[in-house]
Order: sequence, then structure tokens, then C-alpha cells
Amino acid sequence: MTLTESTPVRTARVDDCASAPRAHPRPDGAARYTISEVAAFTGLSAHTLRWYERIGLMPHVDRSHTGQRRFSNKDLDWLAFVGKLRLTGMPVADMVRYAELIRVGEETFEERQELLERTRRDVHRRIAELQDTVAVLDHKISFYAGARKASERV
Repeated sequence: MTLTESTPVRTARVDDCASAPRAHPRPDGAARYTISEVAAFTGLSAHTLRWYERIGLMPHVDRSHTGQRRFSNKDLDWLAFVGKLRLTGMPVADMVRYAELIRVGEETFEERQELLERTRRDVHRRIAELQDTVAVLDHKISFYAGARKASERV
């Protein structure tokens, strides 16, 4: 299956993967957002939103009778989760793969879990590297603070 041949999302749910999303601007029944509204809400550009849709990272986005995209609250939740995946440093190809696995259905739970566990291991490794970096910075800051105090006593 290529990115452009991906099947539409099942109507049940995209995935219950997003951690507590921030409040939606509109209640579920009235939730139809234009691309500019979604861009303003998420901080993503309209170009990025179209690109996400084109590469298969965004599930099927409804269209108005004039062909304009109409995003839902579930779309906003999905974009919030994608934002978290971006923060982890997950490659776009892996994010697209994850989205494809969701569209396939429940039989891909194990593969999705492995993808997320691998990402979590990478994040923990980066956190450890950053903690080591902070320790070096703290040491240097202490050195300079001590050196300055010693020079002030002279």
C-alpha cells in the first residue's frame, strides 16, 4: 500500500492515543473547522496540514460541498498527538507508518506498540544525554562562580 492508496479511517475512532487533549474550541456536534482555524489553533501552517494529508499522516478529512477541508475535534486530537510524536524526534516515515497501522485496524496493535516502545527508548536515551549535559554545565557554572569569589577575595 502506498501513501496515496491508504484506506479511509474507520468511523469508530482514529486512536485513543492522544493524552488528555486541551479543550476543543467547539463542542463535538458543532465541530467543523476550516484549515485556517486549525492552523491558528495548532500553530501549524495550512501548508503543513495539507502536506500531512497528502503523505497519509492525517486521516481522511471531510470536505464541504465546495471542496473545502472541514476538520473535526478528532482531527484536532490527532494533530495534538502528532505534535507529541514530532517532539520525540520520531521520523515522519514512522509517523506515517503508525497512521497506516491505525487505519488497518486492531490486528496491528502489537506493531503499533513496538513502534511506540522503540520511540520511548530513544526519548529516554536522549533524556539521559541531556541530563549528562546539564551536569557538565552545572560543573562549569560552579567552577566560574568559585573562581569569581576567589578573585573577589584577592
